[in-house]
Amino acid sequence: MGSRERTGKAGRRALLGVFPRTIRFTILLSFSIVSVICTTVLALSLYRLFVQRSQQMLTESTEQVLEQVSENLEDYLRNMRRISDAMYFAVIKNKDIGIESVDREMELLYEANRDNLISFALYRRNGTLVSAVPVDIEKPRVDVRGQEWFRSAKGQMENLHFSTPHVQNLFDDLSYRYHWVISLSRLVDLTEEGQPSEGILLVDMNYSTIERMMDDVNADSGTRYFYLCDGNGELIYHPRQMQVLSGVLAENNKVAASYDDGVHSEVFLGERREIVVDTVSYTGWKLVSVMPASYFALGLNSTRTLAFLVAALVLLAVLLVNRFVAERVSEPLTRLNESICRLETGRGVHPHIYIGGSTEVEHLGRTLKAYMEQIQKLMRDIVVEQEEKRKSELDALQSQINPHFLYNTLDSIIWMIEGESYREAVFMISELASLFRISLSRGKTIIRLEDELHHAKNYMNIQKVRFKNAFTVRYEIDPKVKQYCTVKLIVQPILENAIYYGVKDMEDEGEIVVRAGFEEGGIKITVEDNGYGIPASELSRLLVDTGRARGHGSGVGLINVHSRIRLRFGARYGLQIESEPDEGTRVTIHLPAILYSDETQQRLEEGRKAGDAT
Repeated sequence: MGSRERTGKAGRRALLGVFPRTIRFTILLSFSIVSVICTTVLALSLYRLFVQRSQQMLTESTEQVLEQVSENLEDYLRNMRRISDAMYFAVIKNKDIGIESVDREMELLYEANRDNLISFALYRRNGTLVSAVPVDIEKPRVDVRGQEWFRSAKGQMENLHFSTPHVQNLFDDLSYRYHWVISLSRLVDLTEEGQPSEGILLVDMNYSTIERMMDDVNADSGTRYFYLCDGNGELIYHPRQMQVLSGVLAENNKVAASYDDGVHSEVFLGERREIVVDTVSYTGWKLVSVMPASYFALGLNSTRTLAFLVAALVLLAVLLVNRFVAERVSEPLTRLNESICRLETGRGVHPHIYIGGSTEVEHLGRTLKAYMEQIQKLMRDIVVEQEEKRKSELDALQSQINPHFLYNTLDSIIWMIEGESYREAVFMISELASLFRISLSRGKTIIRLEDELHHAKNYMNIQKVRFKNAFTVRYEIDPKVKQYCTVKLIVQPILENAIYYGVKDMEDEGEIVVRAGFEEGGIKITVEDNGYGIPASELSRLLVDTGRARGHGSGVGLINVHSRIRLRFGARYGLQIESEPDEGTRVTIHLPAILYSDETQQRLEEGRKAGDAT
């Protein structure tokens, strides 16, 4: 009997312990499921509606831009047609070209519109030249009868023919300039010594005018772009025309030329995109706007993030309300115990620690909340430090390639090859390849000082060739320091500043000296030049003024190098700048003496300070 009573009491205690939790779990589960479903459906519906409206607005905006560009093109072409009409109806039809010259009238029209024109020319039907401005000397062995603009105009009386862009190669231009033109040609009636005949009037329009119109509209279009083709799909303008013509890039211009005006959807090279087409009057040209899927996605990324954030906040709020309802059924101590369990199991810190009930429970709740706030503060500090480190690393990666320096170097190599200076060109290419190999460093930020100095030498070798040895470079390096750690890309920006702001434009021979050796407690690297120096007013701001505009130098700047060193190794290290106007500048880099190894490199990459790495 006693055994049965003990068993019954134990069962009742178990039921009393399980039943409140079961009620709370049921309430939380049922309300949470309903809340998640409703919130998800609502969020998806609103997001889908917003996406459709956003795409519609972007498409309408593109149509408006396309319409405006089409109007500008039509105005320009209409003006060119008026010039052709003026020449034909006001001059050619009223003169006998066998007796009277049309040179003066043609010159007047040309001078009045020379900004948009390259040349005027009038030919007989057999291809002989009647008159031309501004140059009337035909190139030898030029037969205009075989050219496309001539053939197209011969069969179209009173109609205008617009050609695709080509180089004007009819006349001997004493300036030896080659002009890209679009030829406007038409068949005209001539009177020659009283006899009627036919000829071809040619107006060569300046292609750069159309190119500027299209460049302007493509300047701020993001992934959306605009191009122009004729009725057969031949490209007249494309923002990447050279790549398309050379086969590097593909464009669906042949198919786009067959589209009617309006919006069309297509899949090209596996990518879905929207096409807006507008036909330019007088020409049959097609003005096409291409909006890839990524163009619509650009405006939706932040919206998608916001929608997810709002949905998460709504769900969190609903869950908190559900939690509150469920908790009202349980005792305050149970709620506090659950908070403690979450902390013990490491499943995360709840944003609300219960404080209530008796004085003892309330005291425990307040103590746990204080600990939680302290932990959250420490976590925020860690996040800030990690964000600063990532920002510095991103700046370092962005500074690895200086487009201006790269373009100038490639231009120098081309110049050397054209001048048959093959040995110098090979040297430049080898140095450039080595420079980029060290710059990338397989994504590492910490490298050997030997590699950093080698990178600097590659850079200076290239610059000396580019500036035709306008300055000298001397290295005084202690071999022992080469096996120590450094942050990469810290010497080259300083050398670049020494060249552009120090010795580049000196009348006397400039000199740059690079030294590296040990100092008490660390390593010292100096870059010294005998250039113009830095005024004292500017010197005091170089390492503290983050708002200074970047000049023609490294694109990273001394303050960035200084910040990256201090972030990686601590506030004891960084840059020191000394300068006297007209005497020169010396920049000193202070680094800790940390011997390089794979383990040390990895610990420094993870953000450990110099003292931890050693």
